[in-house]
Amino acid sequence: MKIAILADFHIGYERFREDAFRQTEEALELASQNADMIVIAGDIFDYRHPKPEVIAEAITLFKRLSSKKFAANVSGFEGRGERYTDIPVVAIPGTHERRSDGEVDPVDLLNLAGLLVNANQAKVTVEKGGERVVVYGVGGTAEERFKETLDRMDLKPTVGAFNLFLFHQSVYEFLPFSEDFIRLEELPPGFDLYVDGHIHSKIEAKCHGKKFLIPGSTVLTQLREGEQEEKGFFVYDTKNNEHSFIKIKSRKFIMVKIDVEGMSPAEVSGAIEGKIASVADEGHDRPIIRVVLEGKLKDGFRNVDVGIKGIVDSYSKNAIVEITKSGIETTDSKEAEDLRNGVLENVSIRDYGMGIFLERLKQNKYDLKLNPSALFDKLSSDAKKEVVVKEAMEIVFGS
Repeated sequence: MKIAILADFHIGYERFREDAFRQTEEALELASQNADMIVIAGDIFDYRHPKPEVIAEAITLFKRLSSKKFAANVSGFEGRGERYTDIPVVAIPGTHERRSDGEVDPVDLLNLAGLLVNANQAKVTVEKGGERVVVYGVGGTAEERFKETLDRMDLKPTVGAFNLFLFHQSVYEFLPFSEDFIRLEELPPGFDLYVDGHIHSKIEAKCHGKKFLIPGSTVLTQLREGEQEEKGFFVYDTKNNEHSFIKIKSRKFIMVKIDVEGMSPAEVSGAIEGKIASVADEGHDRPIIRVVLEGKLKDGFRNVDVGIKGIVDSYSKNAIVEITKSGIETTDSKEAEDLRNGVLENVSIRDYGMGIFLERLKQNKYDLKLNPSALFDKLSSDAKKEVVVKEAMEIVFGS
C-alpha cells in the first residue's frame, strides 16, 4: 500500500494565508493521485480557535478530497472518540490545535463532518486488497506529559499488519533543547514506520531499526535556515519499504547572512541592498528574503543606527524582505546567544518560551497542583487580557 505522509499545513496562518491554503490544496491533490491513503501528522490549522472563514477553507479542501476514489478504505477504529467515514484520510491534532482534555479541537470538527478520521489516542485500520495498515496516533501534547501518555496507552503493534506510529512532538535528537523532549529510543518499539510532525524541516532517520520520517511543513512560517529547502510530502510504499519525496510549488525562501564587522550604518545599508538585489533578480515569484546581520559595527554606532524600513519598502513589489538586526548587539543573555548562534534553529518561539517557562518553575521549586503547560497556554493566548487573566486564575486557584 502507498501511504502519503503530510504535516503542518497551518491553514489560516495570517502572514502567508494564501500560501498556506494554496500549498495545502496542491499537496492534498498530489497525495490523492499518488497514494492509496493519507496520514497527516498534525497542525492542519494554525490556531486552536480558528475563525469560521478558516474552518470553511479547510472544509473546502477536505470536501474535495473526500470525493476522490481511493483504493483503500478505513475498516476499523478503536480508542477515544468515534469515526464517521471510511475515507482513508487519517490525521491527528498538533500543538497549534491542542486544547484541554474534553474540549473539541478543530480536527475533531473535520472528523465529525466525516472528512477525515481523527486518530488521536486511537487505532485506525486501513485495508486494501487484504493488506492492512494500522495507524496508532497520539496528538500533540505538552512535552512533559507525552511520555506519560505513551506509558498509559501501552501501545502494542497489531500482528499480521503494517504498523505506523503517528505523533506530533519535539524529538531530542533533532532539537537538543530540553530534557523533556522525547528521545527516539523512548518511542514504542515494534512499529514498521514512525511519522512525526511539528518540525518544519524534512527529516529522514531511523527509530528502533525502522524508518522515521518528518515531511516538514507545506508553508513557510518560522523563516529559519532549514526552511530554505523545497516543500512537499513523502510517499511510503509498504511493499518494498521505500519512500520518495514529492515536491509542491511553494514560495522561494532565501536566507542570507551579512558580517557587519567594522561597518558604518551606511555601509551596512549598501551591503543589504546588494545582497537583496542579487537574489531578488533570479526569476523567483516574489520570494521571501531574510537578511541576518551579524558582528560588531564600527565604533560609535549601535544597532538602532541601522535603518531598514526604507530598504524593505523599496523591494516590496519584487520580494518580501525581513531584516534581522539582533545579531549585531552583544548580550550576556544565554537565550539570546543560543538564538543568535542558531542552536535553536528549528524551535518555534512558542516552544522556546514554554521551555524557559518550565525551567524557571523548576528552578523556583514550584509546588502548585496544576498543569504548567495548561497555564502557559492560557498566558500566551491571543484572547483579550482580562479573559487570559481570568482563565489563568481559574487554573491556579481552581475557581
